[in-house]
Amino acid sequence: MVKEFHWYGKTEEELKQLDMKSFAALLPSRRRRSLQHLTAEHKKILEKIAQNPINLRTHCRDMVIVPALIGKTIKIHNGKEFIPIIITAEMLGHCLGEFALTRKFVSHSAAGIGATRSSKAVSAR
Repeated sequence: MVKEFHWYGKTEEELKQLDMKSFAALLPSRRRRSLQHLTAEHKKILEKIAQNPINLRTHCRDMVIVPALIGKTIKIHNGKEFIPIIITAEMLGHCLGEFALTRKFVSHSAAGIGATRSSKAVSAR
């Protein structure tokens, strides 16, 4: 038996039927204020989503995820390349940039060729 997803007591279908004002009422204050003052870039993205594009690319990392974006794939710029992100209901209320990380995870290993004298004693295998 699969547990049905609820976001603030609403199912995914109910969320998709909400208008922007009633959805904003469910959000915390910072996100609600961001939705009240949408920029031209944000409005442009929402218009393109309504046209159902296949390959939507954006630099707009500060856009709040709204129910109209659920199920869409958006490529978000991380400073170097565009990362494809599939928007799910769990992402509602977050910003797009939170899902396209700008820094790589660093994993250190053994000393490499040309390392300092103190680390040359360590085996490079």
